[in-house]
Amino acid sequence: MEFKLKEEYITLQSLLKASGLADSGGAAKIAIVSGEVSVDGEVEIRRGKKIRAGQSVAFAGQEIKVTA
Repeated sequence: MEFKLKEEYITLQSLLKASGLADSGGAAKIAIVSGEVSVDGEVEIRRGKKIRAGQSVAFAGQEIKVTA
């Protein structure tokens, strides 16, 4: 899956919600803090982590490639 940025970055929590992988911000928060989400192959537990073009996020068997 590919996600095109409209700004310089998007927070990890907002990305999961905007891409449709999380039904709500609350569901995204729970997934992130539980260690179910990885950024560039590393588990990420900070929901405010800034995701920029060129990074990839994996969650629930899906991978999101972020582009500019």
